[in-house]
Formats: sequence, structure tokens, C-alpha cells
Amino acid sequence: KCYNICSFFIIIKKKITGKIMKTVIHKADEKFIEEAGMIIKNGGLVAFPTETVYGLGANALDENASSKIYDAKGRPSDNPLIVHIADIEALEKIVETVPKKAKILADKFWPGPLTMIFRKRDCVPYKTSGGLDTVAVRMPDNEIAIELIRKSGGYIAAPSANTSGRPSPTTARHVLDDMDGKIDAIIDGGAVGIGIESTIVDLSEDIPVILRPGYISREMISDLIGEVKIDPAILNMADNGFKPKAPGMKYKHYSPKADILIIEGDNDKVISKINELVEEKTRQNKICGVISSTENIEYYKGGIVKDIGSKTKEEQIAHNLYGVFREFDDENVDYIFSESFKTPKMGMAIMNRLLKAAGYNIIKV
Repeated sequence: KCYNICSFFIIIKKKITGKIMKTVIHKADEKFIEEAGMIIKNGGLVAFPTETVYGLGANALDENASSKIYDAKGRPSDNPLIVHIADIEALEKIVETVPKKAKILADKFWPGPLTMIFRKRDCVPYKTSGGLDTVAVRMPDNEIAIELIRKSGGYIAAPSANTSGRPSPTTARHVLDDMDGKIDAIIDGGAVGIGIESTIVDLSEDIPVILRPGYISREMISDLIGEVKIDPAILNMADNGFKPKAPGMKYKHYSPKADILIIEGDNDKVISKINELVEEKTRQNKICGVISSTENIEYYKGGIVKDIGSKTKEEQIAHNLYGVFREFDDENVDYIFSESFKTPKMGMAIMNRLLKAAGYNIIKV
């Protein structure tokens, strides 16, 4: 109760001064979610949990509110935002048409970690869509997120709640590290479940195209709607002046402060190369981190070695990835050497994030 009173006075002070002195963070409860909904209705910014990562929410239909997201994150203005909705009826009010394939995918995967891109209606400002005539939409599978969307008016634009380019936040503490004093409030819903962002599929063209891989794989989508293409930018450096249709396509993303180098090849050679690199950098008085699978953890001889999970448990690797990045930041690591994780189901999603974080620096052995 004391914290609620404190939160109230912080918000009142912000209204009077026009400045956010300190970001309010509070465990999710009905009263605080309602208060957070009012903040969004009034043009403010609130971070909240989803099943993927924490999102930074603003009124998606308010151009000025969307601008605040870009300012808080330091995000390039041509990087589109995802509009979060709480029910399927809300979709038809912001897009021109809902294709049959989209309805099939929504029936199967919504609520859930799937974002779909449609031709937008005029009510969606270009500031939200990154200057495009399309809009990205998803329905999160998280009760706190759904309740907040409803309390705030039905449409929340929400990229990940981190400084642009940094690892996405999977706990409220990660959000506070990046956003304290820049946003109005954080709803603390505990650690997220999946740990990497949603799959994005573009349904504005004749043949659907995956623009960002995630928990929902190409095979899961094609089993329902047939042919699905994969954008070549997913696993390649493809920044040739194009306007990205989805978050995470154009710019370096998900990066810790240290330089990352991915080592790929036969398992024994990967271990040997990482040990060699750690020894070399340690002689230069550099602090090294190693991202290891559970199977290989005992074979690394130096540096700060972190077990990201078993290669037989892909969801574990995805869940731990951003948290490991942030742990290395806390330990002031200079270099991170990582194994490659080309696993069967989520390997494309994991490697997309890892390659983006490493700036596509990879050694094949």
C-alpha cells in the first residue's frame, strides 16, 4: 500500500513538472494495471510483460505517443512498431482486409508469439508503421498484457522495452536498467516464458514471407497455409538502404557491450578454437566470456563460461540467450566467444539473434 501511494505521487509530480524523475515499477495487480492503462490513454509509456519479451507500450493510434517510444529507445524512425491487440475484432478496425490465410493462422496461433503484417487503415499513423502502408499486429499470450491492452483502449504499439540495439529484456529488472527515467511505469510480471521475439510473417503480398523467425517455425506455418518464403535478410547482412517491413531486419540488434564472435564447425574444433581465442585475449588482459552448450561446458579451460542450455532443448537456449548477454555486461566482459546453435526447430530464430548481436562476425573451423 505504501508503494502505491509512492507511485501515485511520482506520477503526479511528472504531470506537474513534465519530466519523468524516476520510473514507477510495481508487481502486476488489478489496480496498477488500471493505472498503467490510464497512463497509456494519456499518451505515456508503460513497459509490460508478454510471453516473448517485455514490451514498451504506447497508444498505437496516437502519433505523438508512438514518437515517444522512438525517443525513449533511441530507435531509428523507419523501424516499424508492432501493434498489440486483445481480440480478433480489433484487427479489422486497423487493417484494410484480413486474408483467409491470416484467419487460419490467427485461429491456430493467436494469442501467441506470431506477428502478421497487413495493409493498414488510415487510423494507424505512419509514425507507428515506420512510414509504411503496412502494419504489424499480434495478440500476446499473456494475461497481464491482454488486460493492459483492454484498459488502455485496445491498441498498444510495443517494441521490446530496451535501448535500441541492446539485448531485449526478459525481466522487469532488465527494463529498469535501460529505461529508468525515460518511461512512466513498468509492470513487473516476472520472467517471460519464451525469451525471444515473435515470428513475423508478411501477409500483405500474394505469397507470405517470414521476416523474422521465432518460436513458431516456417514448417508450422506452411503446414497450415502452404508455401511460405523466408526473407534473405534473416541470416545475412542485407542493409542496402531498404526500408525494413518488420523490427530487427535492418540494424544491428540484441547486442551486449562486449564484442561477440561466433565459432562454427565440427564440435571438437569449435571447442579448441574457443579455448585458443580465450587464451590469446586473456594474455592481453582482456576479460573473456564463453557461451557453451550444456554438452560442452566441461571442456572450456578459461574465461567466464556460461551454460546456455542443451542442444536437445532448443527452448532453453532461446529462453536464456538475452539473459546471458546481460550477465556478461554486468561482469564487464570484453569479448564473448559463442558456439553456433543450428538446432532443428528454433535454430533459425536463435542464430538470427546471435548473428545480429555479433554483427555477423563468424569463424568457420
